[in-house]
Amino acid sequence: MIELVGIGKTYGRPGGEPVHALRGVSLRIQRGEFVAVVGPSGSGKTTLMNVLGLLDPPSEGRYLFAGRDCSALGVDEQARLRNEKIGFVFQAFHLLPRTSALENVELPLVYSNRAAIDGLARAALEAVGLADRIEHRASELSGGQQQRVAIARALVNDPDLLLADEPTGNLDERSGLEIMGIFRRLNEAGRTIVLVTHDTRLAAHCGRVAHMEGGRLVADERVAAAAAAPR
Repeated sequence: MIELVGIGKTYGRPGGEPVHALRGVSLRIQRGEFVAVVGPSGSGKTTLMNVLGLLDPPSEGRYLFAGRDCSALGVDEQARLRNEKIGFVFQAFHLLPRTSALENVELPLVYSNRAAIDGLARAALEAVGLADRIEHRASELSGGQQQRVAIARALVNDPDLLLADEPTGNLDERSGLEIMGIFRRLNEAGRTIVLVTHDTRLAAHCGRVAHMEGGRLVADERVAAAAAAPR
């Protein structure tokens, strides 16, 4: 599904040396994989996620998504591909606090080209175990429940790829494990997931771990099935 070839990302700084956030990253991710990208702060893992999500173009290299060269796509084409094929989950839930869970999940459908959207948001909330919280405002939900709403929002357009950036960073350990259990079930159902984290314990729940240091991919390893299963 994903092929990165020699991806580099450089940010200029007025009056200072440029920052090389990514350096020659090459990576292939097959459909249905659950990949954790780990590394310390400043290692380039979030920049890599932004490139994968078409939020930030690379300075060099090629990014192919499902065989399409994304560098050859215009801004509008990238936005359309992002809306239809990629779902995002962030550490900050980015929900509208005075809006119901259902209405938060419905927001991406406003920009969807789907012929029929009725019932999709409700089904997404049911898939993450929030059938009984559909009409609750986001501000009335716990942190773990808010992140479930955010996951449902990422799923509502049925994306091919789900990107999660530190999705348990604002949660307690129990809620974090529940969220990882949801990701695991989504992956077992065939969803391709890339999870960015600094926590190697969370990475152990994934089937594959890519290690970033200094903007480079320094290791790429498989995780045993027993270790990947959430407890």
